[in-house]
Amino acid sequence: MSLLERSAPTSTAPARHSPDGYFPFPLSRDARAFGLTTSAMRLGSGTVSVRHGRRTDSDTATILLHGAAGSWTTWTPLLAAADSANPAHPASAALTDLIIPDLPGWGDSALPAGVSATGESATIESTAAAVAEVARALGYRSWTVIGHSLGGFVALELAASEPRSTSFVGLVSPASFSVIDTVRHPVSSAAVLPGFGALLPVMRGLARLGRAGSDPVGALHRRGLLRPLAAPLFRHPGRVPESVIDALATELRPNAFAAASARAGRYDASIWSRIECPVRASQGDADVFVGETDADRLRAVIRDFSLCTEPDTGHFGHMERPFQTLAHVFPSHRD
Repeated sequence: MSLLERSAPTSTAPARHSPDGYFPFPLSRDARAFGLTTSAMRLGSGTVSVRHGRRTDSDTATILLHGAAGSWTTWTPLLAAADSANPAHPASAALTDLIIPDLPGWGDSALPAGVSATGESATIESTAAAVAEVARALGYRSWTVIGHSLGGFVALELAASEPRSTSFVGLVSPASFSVIDTVRHPVSSAAVLPGFGALLPVMRGLARLGRAGSDPVGALHRRGLLRPLAAPLFRHPGRVPESVIDALATELRPNAFAAASARAGRYDASIWSRIECPVRASQGDADVFVGETDADRLRAVIRDFSLCTEPDTGHFGHMERPFQTLAHVFPSHRD
């Protein structure tokens, strides 16, 4: 493993608040504004782009894992919330010892060589192993890991495969059993996650077109149609900052989406019974990408699991309601 490039951190980002707390901060691509360094880390499986920093004398990292059609930037509203001196949320406190990778295929991290829409030569297990390799290369011996959607899938695998190194798992609208079922049995499970079930064949079809498969997404964005198409993901789509829609236009990558789905379909979730640490989850009451039975099934396999449902929130609680997400799934911000 080697570090190929890095940039120095500077100050934290300014805060912006909405009256009712919905989507109080836009996305940002400025890692330096959050005191983070950007490094390209060469691992055994390929090169991964990582934002990291705010180092203390702790040997426990806080790892943030984004979901599909996302990158490290999806965490910037939550970072801004944690940095904010908001009198309505006195428990807010800056997060430290941060590691925020762009998972392979997203952001600035390329898919490993040979990975196609079938997900061949990459697995959920290898993705989690790459995250652990990054943390150890940065000098950490253990970690708290927080994952959104697909990132929650990877976070659970990391906790199951590295139980002694994982002290806590936080999940934001985690992809889990319903996603696995829909990938494996798209017809019989069509009613379980209809949004995901309808999106998956579209992404698979576009992935077969190669680079040309991304052109329709860009065309929809240029014509102002991406926001209404993305509306089911958010509780109040008309109030979502334009920076989020711009990011979706960039990160909605058919090949990476299809490959990630294929990896999820091959995954054996029974390994989650090996998780030893507490697992705390949060999901929106209007979340269309989490199945009704997922929480009960997670509770059945994970010995210390609890879920909080956030009102008036969609699939992106860490962006839509970042202060509440801090309180629900980050151990240092819980009562």
